[in-house]
Amino acid sequence: MVADEPQSLVHLATAVAHPLTDVREAILRLVADFDGLNGTVRRGFELREVAGGWRIYVRAEHDPVVADFVYTQNPSRLSQAALETLAVIAYKQPISRGAVASIRAVNVDSVVRTLLGRGLITEAFTDSETGAINYATTDLLLVQLGINSLDELPLISPLLADGANGFEDLP
Repeated sequence: MVADEPQSLVHLATAVAHPLTDVREAILRLVADFDGLNGTVRRGFELREVAGGWRIYVRAEHDPVVADFVYTQNPSRLSQAALETLAVIAYKQPISRGAVASIRAVNVDSVVRTLLGRGLITEAFTDSETGAINYATTDLLLVQLGINSLDELPLISPLLADGANGFEDLP
């Protein structure tokens, strides 16, 4: 539940210090249990094998309820790192994760996943030469900020020490 990526059977077996076959059997029992087989109640989540590992997902039929809760019923603040990353994307979009990391001088992988998960940014396109995914902001960000377009964002130049640092070409 807390892992960002699907967990392989080998990783799970290592984490719980049990043989791989025991972990595989336990996973299959959990899948059957969560699916409501063998007299159990079908759960609102499922254990799914994806990308060579296992991960818990909300069942598709419950996704709208969970999305509503996450986006409207459970407002939470973004971390400073998320706000900084979001600002870089808003002002420099479309921009790759590597370019954002270069500007912020830190790894932004988890922050970008958070912003994607909250619907504040989206994958705009994949660069055909480098394969890098470029990100852009969504209309949800405009709604959250209470603005009609990114043109309403304040000028960044006066906020920078020398008024430049790669942002000089912005309005």
